[in-house]
Amino acid sequence: QVQLVESGGGLVQPGGSLRLSCAASGIRYALYAMGWYRQAPGKQREVVAMITEGGTTTYADFVKGRFTITRDNTKNTIYLSMDNLQPEDTAVYYCKSQSVMEQAVHWGQGTQITVAS
Repeated sequence: QVQLVESGGGLVQPGGSLRLSCAASGIRYALYAMGWYRQAPGKQREVVAMITEGGTTTYADFVKGRFTITRDNTKNTIYLSMDNLQPEDTAVYYCKSQSVMEQAVHWGQGTQITVAS
């Protein structure tokens, strides 16, 4: 059974920091690119950051310089370190895994981040 379990969300003040984690199980992790998406109320889900099987990273323009995505292949886990959070970053953040080789996409259930004073 495939599971992507996110953790680390919560309430933070503007300018604050958080780190999200996503632990994957039930997949051949080394074959998967991993990433973070977010969905704010009334908006479409959008990509935040992705990291390939080999560790190459890409970021949405709105998070460049503030967010960092990493992966720990010994723990089948990815992380999203977020600095200088702003109210517009408020959203549900989802972990995603995708594999061209296995033709598979999986989603986590999401974790809420609220940025407010």
